[in-house]
Amino acid sequence: MVNKTKKRFVAGATCPKCRALDTIMLYFENNVEKLECVQCGYSESQTEKSVTQATRASESVIGVFKPE
Repeated sequence: MVNKTKKRFVAGATCPKCRALDTIMLYFENNVEKLECVQCGYSESQTEKSVTQATRASESVIGVFKPE
């Protein structure tokens, strides 16, 4: 079951994709903060602090496989 709460528009916010003003809405879904543009459909979700802290800056590449 998806737990959605009331969607709120963010005044003065500009969409990073289509650059439209005042089209970003903010809502929570399963305790995750999400943003969505009602004009172009761009969406973004906020990761939890525990997940962000567990990620280290030097881990952008897992590894390179070189078969011999």
